[in-house]
Amino acid sequence: MTEYIAYWLAAANGIAFGLMVADKRRAEAAVRRIPESTLLLWAFLGGAFGTVLAARLVRHKTRKQPFMTWMLIWLWLDILLLVLWWLGILQPWLASALAYLSAAT
Repeated sequence: MTEYIAYWLAAANGIAFGLMVADKRRAEAAVRRIPESTLLLWAFLGGAFGTVLAARLVRHKTRKQPFMTWMLIWLWLDILLLVLWWLGILQPWLASALAYLSAAT
């Protein structure tokens, strides 16, 4: 299960990074942009590091509020969840929650 989470996080961060860079290029070309809701969704789904990294590297949306605030909230939440997973705190909780959900249905 752990390797699947690593694959998901790598994919989500790669997609989020690519979307931010593509949005920056679209802004420079004055063509239709990628909606902020899409960028924030990928940050929420585990791509917060990629989103923040791209924002810093290509200098895109770094002063846009509340967008930047939400990106940082998702980044810190991702960091917290990864630390809890690494410490072994999150996995037993998830297992019991999944067992409860499967028994309830």
